[in-house]
Amino acid sequence: MAIQEGKAAPASTLTNQDGEKISLHDLRGKDVILYFYPKDDTPGCTKEACGFRDFNKEIQALDAVILGVSPDSPESHQKFVDKYSLNFDLLSDPDKEMMSRYEAFGEKKLYGKTVQGVIRSTVWIGPDGKVRKHWRRVPKAADHPEKVLEALSAAT
Repeated sequence: MAIQEGKAAPASTLTNQDGEKISLHDLRGKDVILYFYPKDDTPGCTKEACGFRDFNKEIQALDAVILGVSPDSPESHQKFVDKYSLNFDLLSDPDKEMMSRYEAFGEKKLYGKTVQGVIRSTVWIGPDGKVRKHWRRVPKAADHPEKVLEALSAAT
């Protein structure tokens, strides 16, 4: 199933850095910023996570929730959260099932080669559970959180 703006976002439940189950269904009524990234504590992923951390107060003021998703374990996520004082949940998708449903895992270019991997992307799910916006490939991780905040702000 392709991710399409205006269509229902695929349901999913994953474990966060604290070992708690987080279900997208339980977040109905809020905007959800679901961002997919390759690996904890790597340069691009750290810049993106810290950007979301720095804009989280403004994003929360717009009644939105940020969730980061990678294949890393909850334990790895906890270290990443602690090291950079991240103020939102990171979800663990070791089997890449959610990432596959959200078109965030598949073929991508890495150093000029085509490989299978996590595709840095973001899906904005509206309070009604429908996809509002899909950033299919994020070109600059450091700039992306601000672009997401701008899109959320423009919608209010």
